[in-house]
Amino acid sequence: MPSSAPSVPVPARPAPAAALAGSSVRPAIVRDRDCLVSGVSAGLARHLGAPVWMVRALFIVLTLCGGAGVLLYAWCWVFTPWAEGEVAPSRRVPVAWILLVPAAIGTLFVWSWVVSNAGWGTGTIALEGPGALVLAVTAVCATEAGLWATLIDRTDTARGPRHTTVIRILSVALLALLFAVLLSFGAGPSGLVLALLPLAGALAVAASTFVHRWRELAGERIRRIREEQRSEMAAHLHDSVLQTLALIQNRAGASSEAARLARAQERELRAWLYDGDAPADSDLPTDLRDFAGALELDYAVRIEVVSAGLSTERASGDLAAAAREAMLNAARHAGGEIAVYIEGRVSGVDVFIRDRGPGFDLDDVPSDRLGVRESIIGRMRRAGGTGAVRSDGNGTEVRLSIETTGDTRG
Repeated sequence: MPSSAPSVPVPARPAPAAALAGSSVRPAIVRDRDCLVSGVSAGLARHLGAPVWMVRALFIVLTLCGGAGVLLYAWCWVFTPWAEGEVAPSRRVPVAWILLVPAAIGTLFVWSWVVSNAGWGTGTIALEGPGALVLAVTAVCATEAGLWATLIDRTDTARGPRHTTVIRILSVALLALLFAVLLSFGAGPSGLVLALLPLAGALAVAASTFVHRWRELAGERIRRIREEQRSEMAAHLHDSVLQTLALIQNRAGASSEAARLARAQERELRAWLYDGDAPADSDLPTDLRDFAGALELDYAVRIEVVSAGLSTERASGDLAAAAREAMLNAARHAGGEIAVYIEGRVSGVDVFIRDRGPGFDLDDVPSDRLGVRESIIGRMRRAGGTGAVRSDGNGTEVRLSIETTGDTRG
């Protein structure tokens, strides 16, 4: 027997670098759009893999160390982006109202303290020490409440402009009351200097509304620039790309693959250029045009959809479903050029689908083929309309008609 060869240990294959790094990849630091105040703590906790309460406690501890927590929180707030999404950020904590509560309490304290220590217009009281500290904190809280409501809560989906107006009125009223108390009771030289705090706060809250106006003007300017760029691009593409696509369709023939692709690209390009960002209304002509474009990609056909008159019929109605079935049958069995004509009347809507195929006799269609009988004629009959098929050697025409009473939207 041959001697068995000594076994040589095979070194283990190293794991791919991506697999090793996959377990240690941390999610990006982003702020949730549905948050308590700003979403900073939740974003950092998710990135670090730590509980949210621990991150918030860390900010509080750092705040006690010379205010470092406030600076770090503000830095993260400014440089941390929002999570992807189209919904506006919403905050569950009413920050503006929370700031107004100590501002109102502080205003009452300052008023009672000044009144109890000075007569009207005597100017003998010196507002120093704890009184000056309370006044400063009160003015800052009232000012921050007004600024928060104007700059942040105005775009919050849970609050809005009415909430902003109420907070601004209350904050300015508290600041004006503080200013009036200090001037009326003449709180000494220090009190006159401190009176500048509520005055500056009231001016800041009043001027903050210009920030919103400036944002609106900047947004309008950006939209106008984009519209001008879109118009210039549309003119350039119309003179070059769209004309080239039209030339391809004319040279290649209506039923060729190149012509069908050129029509599809032309339709998509025109929709991108001229429809803008607003979605098309789901009415009957729009739906049939979209369906015609889809059919042209699947079948060797060219479908023209023409609409005349005013139609209130929607794409979800039985008329639209029957018209789509007729268009599908024409594309599948006739091919070539297909014409779809939509005529809106005062009392109803008519749709004509014509093709140039060999035609057929409805009586010769097998009974198990229910496309024309049930999906077109039967559907229109059940919807209270009529459906008729006329076919000869020169093509087939399907006429669909439905009467409307008032606003029939399917």
